[in-house]
This record gives sequence, structure tokens and C-alpha cells, in this order.
Amino acid sequence: MRSQSNATAAGTVTAGLVLGALGVLAFSMSLPATRVAVERLDPWFVAFGRAVGAALLAAAYLWFTRAPRPSRAQWRRLAVVALGVVAGFPLFTSLALRDETAAHGAVVVGVLPAMTAVFAVLRAGERPPRTFWLAGAGGLLAVLVFLAVSGTVHGGLSLADLFLLAAVVLCGLGYAEGGALARDLGGARTICWALLVALPVTVPVTVVAAVAAPPRADGPGWVAFGYLTVVSMFLGFFAWYAGLARGGIARVGQIQLVQPVLTMAWSALLLSESVTAGAIAAALAVLVFVVLTQRTRAAGPGRQEGARDPLVRSGG
Repeated sequence: MRSQSNATAAGTVTAGLVLGALGVLAFSMSLPATRVAVERLDPWFVAFGRAVGAALLAAAYLWFTRAPRPSRAQWRRLAVVALGVVAGFPLFTSLALRDETAAHGAVVVGVLPAMTAVFAVLRAGERPPRTFWLAGAGGLLAVLVFLAVSGTVHGGLSLADLFLLAAVVLCGLGYAEGGALARDLGGARTICWALLVALPVTVPVTVVAAVAAPPRADGPGWVAFGYLTVVSMFLGFFAWYAGLARGGIARVGQIQLVQPVLTMAWSALLLSESVTAGAIAAALAVLVFVVLTQRTRAAGPGRQEGARDPLVRSGG
């Protein structure tokens, strides 16, 4: 009986890792798409307009699936999710990528797995083992070394780097809170309700931004904006939050360490951005550390996450 239980738990964690990888793949093009969009559109319109568009899709999904309304406590937690991933991360990355390349931003965002793990402890009660933290710290150190020696930093953090780091902190909070909430609501419903919670903010800001700087963009600009709306702000979270809920927020969150490698590849292929040897070295270093974090065993409440499988629920 215990053997069957262990096999079920292992299968759930594996499914969580697969879903998390799909989410990371979806998010890996977010920075290049943002870079293209903010070159043609106001960054405030890009950040909040995509949330409004995604909220329309979310409303249709919730209506079609007849999703029950969240409880009062869940509404409060959804507001935290909205602060982190609906407003905070899109806004600060949009502001940063006006002046910085997507390739550089990708390495700075490599700090995100560490922040997600910290908030997994603070918000979700997970307790990863010491070896996990050592491996995660190694990945974080690789990113910080890159920032220190990068030619674009010039001996100190630029304003764009500060924007990116603010985005990372808020996003880590939104990922951890959303991953924990997805155990009850499911991955799809979590992001859908969070998008609707944010509408009283995202709609007015989008309207003001559109009036102040009427959106005029060419085909690539609108394609990038469409990707950010449909994939980065909506569909990607279906897999990502379900993966965090199944496999453990801290553990699955470390898959994000692969994201800088993917983002730099997209940046070079789609934007013809130059990728420095230092950026490649930093990305490969964090890739090694993500393998190490996945070889550690979860401890504490995280072991029980698979028992509450969010994908068996109709909400995702």
C-alpha cells in the first residue's frame, strides 16, 4: 500500500515538473515580446492593457466552466496574486525593457526562482532541505556575479536593473501565493479570478495610457502585445500554477532557472540581440544549479502537496 502511495506521489511530482516546464516555456518569450511591444507602444499600456485583454478571456472561461465564486479569504489571497503577476511584474519589466535588452533582463530575472522559494516558505509553509537552499544560492550567486561584471551595469545597478529586481520580488510573491491557492482553486481558475480582481486598477490605467499616448504600432508590435495577452498573461499560468500546486512551489519554481537560457535564445533569434559570453556562462551556471535543486527531496508540508491534485478539479 505504501509502495503504491509513493508511486502516486512520485507521479504527481513528475506531472508538476512537466506542467512547470510548459509554463516556463510559455514565459520564456515574455521579455523579448515585451521588448518589441514597448518599442512601439507606451509601457503602461503594454503592462496593463494585456491584463485587461487577458481578463476578458478569463471571464469567458469562468462563465463557460460555471466556476464557483471564491470565498472571502480566497479573494484576499487573489489580490496578492494580482499585485504580483498581473500588475507588478508586467509593469516593472515594461519600464525596464525600454532601456535594456531582453537578454540582459533574462539573466536578472534568473533571481526569480530564489524569490519564489523564499515566498514558498513564508506564504505556503514549505520547508525545503538545506541542500536545496545551497543549490538555489549557487544559482543566485551566478546571477549576481553576472550583474557585477556586466558591461551594462558600469559598477552599479542601473535603473532598469532596479525595475527588474522589483519585478522579481513581486512576481515571486505572486507565484508562491498563486501556487498555494491553486491547490484549492486549480491553476486556471486562480489566474482567471486574479485577472478579474485586478480590473478596477488595470482598466483605468489602460484607458489613461491610451488617451495620453494613443496606441499606434505596426504588425510586430501588435503580435508581441497579443502574445503577452494570450500566452504570458493567460494560458501560460494554466500550466504554471497547476505545476506549482502539484510538485511543490519551491521545487518546481527552480525550473525557472532554465528560463534565462531560453529567453536569450529567443532574443538572439527574434531580435538579433547580441548575447555576451558572460551572459551565456551565467545562464549555463544556473542551469546546472536547477538540476541540483531537482535532485533534492522535498521536506515538510511540501511532501503532501500532491495529495490535493488541482487538475482533477474542473477549474484547471
